[in-house]
Order: sequence, then structure tokens, then C-alpha cells
Amino acid sequence: MKALKKIEDYPVVLNATHIAEILGISKQVAYEVMKHPTFPLIQVNRFKRVNRDAFFSWLDSQSKEAK
Repeated sequence: MKALKKIEDYPVVLNATHIAEILGISKQVAYEVMKHPTFPLIQVNRFKRVNRDAFFSWLDSQSKEAK
């Protein structure tokens, strides 16, 4: 079993691999998550990234909406 990382252990800018690791999903599904209309995506050409703090805020807001 992998040790859980703290938020601060991740880089300031996350990519799909980081998102997949955090959510416990495949990289392909992470790219689908990044297409969500409210996802705080940063896209430069074909590179898709997200600010770490914005991602965790977005994730928190999604979990609150699900309740």
C-alpha cells in the first residue's frame, strides 16, 4: 500500500498523472474529469494542467455538491 501524500507534497501545478493518483483513477479518466465545465483547467496548446490549490478547492466543492 502506498503512503498517502500531503497536499504540499504535490507540485504547485498538477498534470493528469497527479490527478489520477490523487483520485485513484486511470490517467484516461483523469483527462475526462479535466473536461468538466467547472474544472479549473489551465491549457497551453495541448498541455493540460491545474493549479494545485485550485484543484483541491474544486474537489472540495464537488464533494459538497454531492451531499
